[in-house]
Amino acid sequence: MNPTMAFVVREHDAPAIEVRINFGVFAGRDATAAEIERLAQWLLDEVGEVSIISEERHEMDGQVEASVHQVRIELTTGVPPDDIGRRALEQRILERAEYWARQCVADRHVDVAEL
Repeated sequence: MNPTMAFVVREHDAPAIEVRINFGVFAGRDATAAEIERLAQWLLDEVGEVSIISEERHEMDGQVEASVHQVRIELTTGVPPDDIGRRALEQRILERAEYWARQCVADRHVDVAEL
């Protein structure tokens, strides 16, 4: 029996909170594993569980092709049920993500002219 490499997901749970970071636009590179681990450490004292996805996205049509490295933070559990609590948590996660991204870019970035 051969293992399945590609498959369709018809139903999936949307994250309760999702924050996207346009990392490659500002850093000019992919986020490293160490940087992702640092982000997780900065988030885990705020939330009990988090998923961090580091991805290269390709958007294409007949005339245009674009590629960008993006980091996504997804929370599916531990989100306050009330709107005020949820928005407060979103803001704290967003602030930490922004700080993390700025630190990563300050530490090491690639100028577009260097590419």
